[in-house]
Amino acid sequence: MGKFSLYNIPLRSLSEGKHEFEYSLDKGFFTLIDDGTADVKKGDLKVTVALKKTSVTFELNFAISGTVQVPCDRCLDDITMDVDTRNKLIVKFGKEYSEESDEIVIIPEEDGEINIAWFLYEFIVLSLPAKRVHPSGTCNKAMSSKLNKHRAKSADDESEEDDLEEDDMSLEEDDSSSTDSRWDALKNVSVDED
Repeated sequence: MGKFSLYNIPLRSLSEGKHEFEYSLDKGFFTLIDDGTADVKKGDLKVTVALKKTSVTFELNFAISGTVQVPCDRCLDDITMDVDTRNKLIVKFGKEYSEESDEIVIIPEEDGEINIAWFLYEFIVLSLPAKRVHPSGTCNKAMSSKLNKHRAKSADDESEEDDLEEDDMSLEEDDSSSTDSRWDALKNVSVDED
């Protein structure tokens, strides 16, 4: 992880007590971390890491705030999303690297340091909503019309051609009034509760 050496925290050389580290994450950080599948391509974030060293553990509290740009799930144009997240990581020394849980990491004692670059990226991505779309009416009109053209429609939908162009399309359609007749037999099954 030579390209991320800026994000190394030398745990072994720290004295017991509280320490603070600050980072600024911009397009350069996301370019370095991009493995071809990255969700976030650009951003402008401030990170504060409050570290508390005790005799056996290191408690890292992350405060990350700013904005990132991700592709819209509907039209694929960039959308700016706010990030404001707080995360915690407990680091302990051990024989080999392992992640005991979402919050506990064991690092080799001979290494004596932890690189937090990937943790920062994960905290940012996990703070974003699952559905990332532009506000209604602001999606790319050309892409919306192409999606509408190729959208599966029932015979009843022929008259509603402009749904996507007005961004009224929902990614999950909920039509509880019509059911698949193949499943109707399951309505009569009784379930015994223990």
